[in-house]
Amino acid sequence: MIATVVWGTGNVGRAAIRAVDAHPALKLTAVLVHDPAKVGKDAGELAGVDALGVAATDDIDAVLAASPRAIVYAASGDVRFDDALADIVRAIRAGAVVVTPALYPLYDQRNAPPELREPVLAAIEDGGGSLFVSGVDPGWGNDVLPVLISGLGTDVDTIRCQEIFDYSTYEQPDSVRYLVGMGQPMDYDPPMLMTGVPTMVWGGQVRLIARALGAELDEIRETLDRRPLDETVTTRTMGEFEKGTQGAVRFEVQGIVGGEPRIVIEHVTRIHPSCAPDWPVPPSGDGAHRVIVEGRPRIEVTVEATDEGENRSAGGNATAVGRLVGAIDWLAAAGPGLYDALDVPLRPAAGKLGRRRS
Repeated sequence: MIATVVWGTGNVGRAAIRAVDAHPALKLTAVLVHDPAKVGKDAGELAGVDALGVAATDDIDAVLAASPRAIVYAASGDVRFDDALADIVRAIRAGAVVVTPALYPLYDQRNAPPELREPVLAAIEDGGGSLFVSGVDPGWGNDVLPVLISGLGTDVDTIRCQEIFDYSTYEQPDSVRYLVGMGQPMDYDPPMLMTGVPTMVWGGQVRLIARALGAELDEIRETLDRRPLDETVTTRTMGEFEKGTQGAVRFEVQGIVGGEPRIVIEHVTRIHPSCAPDWPVPPSGDGAHRVIVEGRPRIEVTVEATDEGENRSAGGNATAVGRLVGAIDWLAAAGPGLYDALDVPLRPAAGKLGRRRS
């Protein structure tokens, strides 16, 4: 059994605890938290399942001193990137296999800036650990899924990856209101939508797809559209969003090949279904991930996932976590290194069928 730590117990961390507990090759040995109110609580309580016999702790030194073989780093990197990088480098230097969605510049690790890549490589050399970064948007929907589907076609003109999502189900008020700008005046500049930021976050996935297809990118471009709310709306998790404030966002990160956008990652997000009804909508209302391959034949695949009841935001997190946690035993066997989505194979649910335990 591979001794595995989950570091962070937010949206991603809750799903990670459940995924590690369910994996037949992994053993949950510790859960790291930042909030003092969570210290001492059972991991199962934090994850919304039966007790697991592992009490949460905030003692990072003690957890790393126990030399865990693997760490699921589920703490946020959105607003604390430098801290997240420092935590992860420390864990790798302690010899752990680390999987995380937090370091988006390392989605395409081969083209990551040297100032980010080199500390990770040095930690791998010193401690013998590994790192695999994949997204929560989810990563598989913007890398391995479109690459696999493209292989079913005779000719491929364009590949479009869509996340279509109702943010009223996403329990991250700071990210929704301030990073993305929902509920803010239309003259507010959301940090996540500033020129260059979408490319910084999702450009690596465009480059991964291009590399897999043997395509040479001319450049990466961005498009952005924002819509105000026509009426004030009230959400279950985040309260009121006023009429006239930002209610929907649509942007694209486009990989240009031969002067045309051939690889596109598109996000369509709303705070309420009534906003921008003419934009793409998910089949069941809350959220979906879709890959469209225009070519011969035309192929369209839509994936909907639910978790924590009927919560599709939790379902998207859970599938992203499944990709990361499902890679741990492969990474442990592969040896020290810095890996990306084209290195790590999709893993079947070996040994998991019928094993739901909590």
